[in-house]
Amino acid sequence: MNLLENIRMALRSIRSNMMRSILTLLIIAFGIMALVGILTAIDSAVFALNDSISSLGANSFSISPSGENVQGHQGGRQEKRGDPISYQEALDFKQSFSFPAQVSVSLSCTNMAALKYGEEKTNPNVQIFGVDENYLDVKGRELEIGRNFTALEAINGGNRVIIGKDIVDLLFEGKTQKALNQVIIMGSSRYQVIGILKSKGASMNQSEDRQAIIPLLTGKRFYGAANTNYDLMVAVNNATDIDYAVAAATGQFRNIRKLKASEENDFEIFKSESLIGIIKENTTNLRMGAVAIGLMTLLGAAIGLMNIMLVSVAERTREIGVCKAIGANRRTILIQFLTEAVVICQLGGLVGIVLGTLIGNIISILMGSSFLVPWGWIVIAIVTCLIVGLSAGIYPAIKASKLDPIEALRYE
Repeated sequence: MNLLENIRMALRSIRSNMMRSILTLLIIAFGIMALVGILTAIDSAVFALNDSISSLGANSFSISPSGENVQGHQGGRQEKRGDPISYQEALDFKQSFSFPAQVSVSLSCTNMAALKYGEEKTNPNVQIFGVDENYLDVKGRELEIGRNFTALEAINGGNRVIIGKDIVDLLFEGKTQKALNQVIIMGSSRYQVIGILKSKGASMNQSEDRQAIIPLLTGKRFYGAANTNYDLMVAVNNATDIDYAVAAATGQFRNIRKLKASEENDFEIFKSESLIGIIKENTTNLRMGAVAIGLMTLLGAAIGLMNIMLVSVAERTREIGVCKAIGANRRTILIQFLTEAVVICQLGGLVGIVLGTLIGNIISILMGSSFLVPWGWIVIAIVTCLIVGLSAGIYPAIKASKLDPIEALRYE
C-alpha cells in the first residue's frame, strides 16, 4: 500500500473509534496549544518590550571623542583625548551610515540660558540644545503638542524652538495651547514656539523638562566655535542588532576621521548594553521554559497515545490476523499503525496550532502589540507532532506486526 492508502485507512480507523480518537487528539492539541500559545505570547511580549525599551533609548549608542569622559592620569601621564567631532564629520557620518537606523547630530549649547515671555522669566538654568530632525526619535522624546523640526529647518537654521513642560509652567502658567506659536526671547534672539515636549521628569539630577531645543544650524551659529564637539547618536531599528550597528559605525567613522589601519580609534562608542543583555537573556530563558512546559505536556500526550494504540492493537488483533492471512507482511502492518498514530498527532497538532495562535495573539493584543503569526513555531509544532506520533506509535506498531496470524485469527 502507498502512503495515501495508509492515510485513508488511518482516517477510517479514527472514524470507527470516534470518541477515543477525539480524546487522544485533544491531548495532543492541548500540548501543542501550550507550546505555540506560550511561545507566541513570549514573542509578542519581546516585541512590545523591544518597542518600549527603544523609546527609552536602549536601542541607541553615542559616538564621542576618546577620553572625553575620562579624568585623571594613567602611568603618570594624562590620557590623550581625541579631537572633537566637527560639524562636517558629524554630517558626513549621518549621510553615509547605511545601517537600518536613525542618526542624530546635536550640539549642547548651554546649561545657563534664561527664557523670557512678556513679564515672565525663567532662572538662568535652562538647557539649550541644537538638534536635527532625528533627535527626538533617537532620544525617545515625544511631543505633547506641535511639531518637530523639518530636515530643511535643521540644516538651514531658523528662529524656532521646542520647549519642555517646566518652561511652559514658568512662562505660560502651564497652558500648552497658550504657549504654542508664541514668541519667546532667548539671549538676544526671539524664537517662535512650534512644539511642547511631553513631560519626562528628572534624569541624573537634571530636569528633562527644563530644556529648549533649536535647529542644529541655529545652535552652531550662536553657540558653536572652532573646537566645538558635536554629539552623534544612533538608534537602530531592532535593539538586538546594536552590536552589528556598533561594528558598522566604528568602521564608517574611522574612514571619516581618516585613520590608518595601524592607528587606534580616537573616538569611543557608548551603548546601553545592560538592558539589551537583559532582554536577550530573559528571552532565552522564557523560551526554554516555554519549550520545557510544552514538551512535558506532549510527553503526557505521547504516553496517552501509546496506551490508546496498544488498546487499538488488542481490539483489532483479529483484523490483523485477517490482513496477514490474505498476504499483508510485517512491514505493511507496521506502517499502517505508525501512519495512524502520526495522523492522529498531526490532526491534534493542527487544532493545537490554531488554538495556540489565537490564545497567544489575545495576550499580544492585550499587551498592545500587533497580531503575530508564529510561522517558525508552527513548523516546529508540526515536526514535534511527527516525532511524538512516531515515538508513541512505534511500540504498538511493532507489537501488531509481530502477531502470529494463526493466533490472531483465533483471538476472541
